[in-house]
Amino acid sequence: MTQLNETYRKCIEACQECILRCEECIKGMATEASDNACPLCCHECLQLCQLCISAIERDSRNLKDNCALCAQVCQWCAEQCGVHSHDHCRRCAESCGVCAAECRKIAA
Repeated sequence: MTQLNETYRKCIEACQECILRCEECIKGMATEASDNACPLCCHECLQLCQLCISAIERDSRNLKDNCALCAQVCQWCAEQCGVHSHDHCRRCAESCGVCAAECRKIAA
């Protein structure tokens, strides 16, 4: 793929932002108690975002499936982090929600 279309570009940017926010959330939760899957979901989310970026860049034949799974995990992470009042969790939840929406566009 020589030039990414706008949908792919937006998805890559959303995944990159999600990775950063998940890493920030993991770091922030290192000293905090969690009664749900945060920060575990952040680990899965950032790994799938990395996979999604790679799949887009290499024009993977499994791109839609990768993006669908990434959207599913990002949505789960948004829900988990969204219940916490920490700023890093709120930023993570917002970023994960955006990423899920962008991944769904490709998966559709």
